[in-house]
Amino acid sequence: MLTMSRPSFLPKIDTFLILLIVVVVLASLLPVRGSAAAAFDVLADVAIALLFFLHGAKLSRQAIVQGLGNWRLHALVLASTFVLFPIVGLATAELTKRWLDPLLVSGVVFLGLLPSTVQSSIAFTAMARGNVAAAVCSASLSNLLGIIITPVLAGLLIHSRATEHGFDWHAARGIVEQLLVPFLAGHFLRPLIGGWVDRHKALLMPVDRGSILLVVYTAFSAAVVNGIWEVLGLSDLTLLVLISAVILLVILVANLALAKLVQLPREDAIVLLFCGSKKSLVSGVPMAGALFAPAQVGMVVLPVMIFHQLQLFVCAWLAGRYAKRAQAETQVPLGTEASGSPST
Repeated sequence: MLTMSRPSFLPKIDTFLILLIVVVVLASLLPVRGSAAAAFDVLADVAIALLFFLHGAKLSRQAIVQGLGNWRLHALVLASTFVLFPIVGLATAELTKRWLDPLLVSGVVFLGLLPSTVQSSIAFTAMARGNVAAAVCSASLSNLLGIIITPVLAGLLIHSRATEHGFDWHAARGIVEQLLVPFLAGHFLRPLIGGWVDRHKALLMPVDRGSILLVVYTAFSAAVVNGIWEVLGLSDLTLLVLISAVILLVILVANLALAKLVQLPREDAIVLLFCGSKKSLVSGVPMAGALFAPAQVGMVVLPVMIFHQLQLFVCAWLAGRYAKRAQAETQVPLGTEASGSPST
């Protein structure tokens, strides 16, 4: 019997993408309302706090100390994440604002202000045989600083774009309480629970993905109740995909050029490429929930959701190319890379 196999140049479809689409469809058909919506909001807040608590517990202090010495690389990653990305996001929003709903324009700007991912940045760095210790340090530092930097930048750059419900500076405190405090609590408790967390990473994956799916369902339910599909069309979605592709291409090319300009070693250049080109859906969704009105969150996070999936596809392909090149140079079997399905 003949079977159709996936071409090697195409990345594998991530199941998380399918689940996100299912959740959006479910929220569109069966949005949660009224008192049930309030209960879902509380449940989503608890899930996100638990998620960041576990992220803190999984973070090895030894890996941080090992990677801290490469300060030049970390500075470049942070510059890409919190300087280059916002500039590109603002420029893109300015060029496309005549064709997009103002909330989607705010979402494009908000995308550029988010911290980098953690799991996928480290996984792709390992797959490409880059400096994993430095990737752990850079990605973790980006997320910790992002809890402070992202709300500040959002207040400065999105305030004028917000609607009557606009940006609330007091909501920034909610981000610290919901994300930073659980993260630090988990990390400081790592000596007690770190071993158990490391041994049960597979069991904890549902918490990781389930938290995001729950928050997305809650946010899109509120957006549907307030008429998101009455103002959002296929042309908007198509344009958002194109915008995401252009932003990602600009950032990747800029980071490659910068790595060559400052003559980074190959392993560090890989860290800059992967840690400096991603945006975190895990951080972005709860931050948007704290910074914007419930009816706005669905529209604001839509660019983040689209960019998130696109970055996984492109970076998975790039990491595979780097791995094959490294194999050709060193003749090390490909089976030794870190395994796992990066999702956030």
